[in-house]
Amino acid sequence: MTTELPTKLSEIVEDFQALDEPDRLQLLLEFSQGLPELPQHLQEHPELLEQVVECQTPLFLSVDIDDSPEQIVRLYFSAPPEAPTTRGFAGVLLEGLDGLSSADILAVPDDVPDRLGLTRAITPLRMRGMTAMLGRIKRTVRAGQNS
Repeated sequence: MTTELPTKLSEIVEDFQALDEPDRLQLLLEFSQGLPELPQHLQEHPELLEQVVECQTPLFLSVDIDDSPEQIVRLYFSAPPEAPTTRGFAGVLLEGLDGLSSADILAVPDDVPDRLGLTRAITPLRMRGMTAMLGRIKRTVRAGQNS
């Protein structure tokens, strides 16, 4: 079963799939280096961030949904620089999902982490961390739609 991915996320998955495993790890590292700093309001109020406890490394995220009819979602991640895998996964999700509508994010299939082709190169525990990040984003979006 193939479920359609949003355009940016689809392009990222295609980029990973076009590479062999060592190069996929390098691409993941590039995503980790591109993860932006938190905006000032979240740096000053870390209590607004939610920890994804399934990640091996402390990863915190914030999911903001605007009031527009499309309910545009903005994502913010915080992970330590010494956690390149976790930061890389966060970077993939940020680039692939940030700015999409709630409906588009809820339609993203849960197997996106597996589609990156990293399952042999990354430990199952780390893969579960990325799956948990996506799950947390979708749960927060779902809850935001109901409020």
